[in-house]
Amino acid sequence: MQNYNFHTHSIFSDGKSQPREIVEESIRQEFSAIGFSEHSPLPFDNTFSVKDYDMSKYVAEIAQLREEFKDKIEVYCALEADYIPNTSETFSVTQEKHHLDYLIGGVHLVGQSANPDELWFIDGPKWEIYDEGLQMFFDGDIRRGVRRFYEQTNEMIEYEHFDVIAHFDKIKMHNRDRYFHEDETWYRKLAMETLDLIREKGLVMEINTRGIYKKRYNGFYPSPWLMKEACAMGVPVIISADAHHFSEISLEFEAAEEALRQAGYRSVVRFKDGKWIEHSI
Repeated sequence: MQNYNFHTHSIFSDGKSQPREIVEESIRQEFSAIGFSEHSPLPFDNTFSVKDYDMSKYVAEIAQLREEFKDKIEVYCALEADYIPNTSETFSVTQEKHHLDYLIGGVHLVGQSANPDELWFIDGPKWEIYDEGLQMFFDGDIRRGVRRFYEQTNEMIEYEHFDVIAHFDKIKMHNRDRYFHEDETWYRKLAMETLDLIREKGLVMEINTRGIYKKRYNGFYPSPWLMKEACAMGVPVIISADAHHFSEISLEFEAAEEALRQAGYRSVVRFKDGKWIEHSI
């Protein structure tokens, strides 16, 4: 089973564990590597991203843990960079400023505003917020809302520099088959356009297990049909727990590996020595 996780959140953003707790649990589970990826700073108050004034402390603490445990595990420092057009900092600037090992790119807030009250929050534990935003910003038109999510994701892929794309079909999570079904032609066309861009830009696609173990969605991000398409395109993948507590760092990894094998994959990737290398499953 994959013995590393590169999508991890601690108390520096919206996680519930200290970084040290996460490293110690990773060693207990005989991980070869653990990567921290706090939500990147945003220019407005929120409850989920690392604060800009805490970035130096975050980077320093992970560096200290890397040195302390270097004989037992590889420890990496990264960010899950939130992309909001005309609002979020350019990813390459963020990476260079803080000397980060890698970046994960993701869309959680749909819109083009530095005012959080003008953004559709498609993540989090409450489906009611998803529904309210759909009504408020798209007049309840799910096709418009989903299209804008994928358009924003495509903009991120085309114009930003990063390594791994996070849960790229997460727009489906709070849908719960109420507004649309994934086998609808219009939806599949949008998802496939994004997947083709992922291939074109050479990104690593994560297989995110958080929806299952948090019981917010009954499958992976992305869905098995997209895994199969990605395999046919030669898109490299990594399994991510998107852990927010030390107890979550490897949850549903075995199921994810099986889903990948069913889709045709025989390997995943991991970060080492500044590059992404293949690892058999």
